[in-house]
Amino acid sequence: MRIDLHSHSTASDGTDTPAELVRNAAAAGLDVVGLTDHDTTRGYAEAIAALPEGLTLVTGAELSCRVDGISMHMLAYLFDPEESALLAERELVRDDRVPRAQGMVAKLNELGVPVTWDQVLRIAGDGSVGRPHVASALMELGVVPTVGDAFTEDWLADGGRAFVAKHETDPFEALRLIKAAGGVAVFAHPAASKRGRTVPESAIAELAAAGLDGIEVDHMDHDPDTRARLRGLAKELGLLPTGSSDYHGSRKTCVLGEYTTDPEVYGEITRRATGAFPVPGTGGA
Repeated sequence: MRIDLHSHSTASDGTDTPAELVRNAAAAGLDVVGLTDHDTTRGYAEAIAALPEGLTLVTGAELSCRVDGISMHMLAYLFDPEESALLAERELVRDDRVPRAQGMVAKLNELGVPVTWDQVLRIAGDGSVGRPHVASALMELGVVPTVGDAFTEDWLADGGRAFVAKHETDPFEALRLIKAAGGVAVFAHPAASKRGRTVPESAIAELAAAGLDGIEVDHMDHDPDTRARLRGLAKELGLLPTGSSDYHGSRKTCVLGEYTTDPEVYGEITRRATGAFPVPGTGGA
């Protein structure tokens, strides 16, 4: 089985619609794909309706968290999307994205960059507006060559010249909310140092003791030595090691299935989940 548990659609900051994403996942030879848009479940219905036969969908979300001033992302899998407490927290994070992005546009204007709010909204479309949309605007204007190059201290990285903070959930609270909604929690790209400061291993150990299920080991932002170190840490802490592409369509260079999750790990994730179940494809529209 080929299992990719981290991807994004136009419901957040990907460039594939949810329907396109699942069709592309099947074309890439995947057996299982996880739809994990940022702080939203809006893509579920469209993805399920279009799900090709032979492809299974794992519903999820990537939750924005912050601990000790360090931004981190928590992948929540197979939770009940209607559970009220987790839904309220996702809406709180999502609602703060608009004033945050507007603040980044204002800072960029002060730096002499002629990005406009209308431009960012056009790029975001129906998705939850976020930093990648502002980064895409910078790329359109020729300020940076790629979206990734916008995530530096010169521009949009944490603490960068045009950075604006947003509401982010305490990860221990996120764990509590995910578990209460019947979900499984995996720390996304925990050692992606080129994105900014990373959470120390001591904090990962504390999260493991508080109920964290796994860490994303195999990821494009982890070099081979980092992956080996994280795999050892996962074993030491009793965490599930996952692998995923973090696919964003054409917004990033990663491709579906670039990194995958071991079938035994996937089986354990589905065994632990009680809020929702994987959806098998029956040949969608």
